[in-house]
Amino acid sequence: MKKNVGNTDKSIRILLAIAVALMYSFDVIEGTLAYILMAIAIILLGTSLLNFCPLYRILGINTCKIKK
Repeated sequence: MKKNVGNTDKSIRILLAIAVALMYSFDVIEGTLAYILMAIAIILLGTSLLNFCPLYRILGINTCKIKK
């Protein structure tokens, strides 16, 4: 797996995952919407920790700066 998630993208993904987790813990979201958003948050957190997004690979997107 080649890295395709840059630092800014990684930070945004982590912040979104934290925001969803906080909304769930404070009962701002509940029910089916909460489960869907939590699943998305887990995916965002996982892709940010791995520095790899399969959807980016399919679409040919790379936000990771290449060091030469």
